[in-house]
Amino acid sequence: MGVIAIFIYPDNLTAKPVLWLWELKDLAVVGVGGLLSVLVLASSGFLLPLVLTVLYAFLSIRMEDASILDFLRNAVCFLFLHQQSYEWRERFE
Repeated sequence: MGVIAIFIYPDNLTAKPVLWLWELKDLAVVGVGGLLSVLVLASSGFLLPLVLTVLYAFLSIRMEDASILDFLRNAVCFLFLHQQSYEWRERFE
């Protein structure tokens, strides 16, 4: 008799760790950014770090393994950062 291992974790331990709608890496960035933003807001009244943290939290929400941040990152790489090359050839038959 063979033993079959069944894991409760999604995708047999191959899925990325997530909590609610964020990956744990994104949640850590939002948590640290939120803490620092609140400290800056309390000491100087500067609101921009808090706005940027909330914007990052919104853009990094994952639905069906995709986020708006991934789409924007791929679009910037395609349009501006990586050179596109095209080959034009005549078709000989």
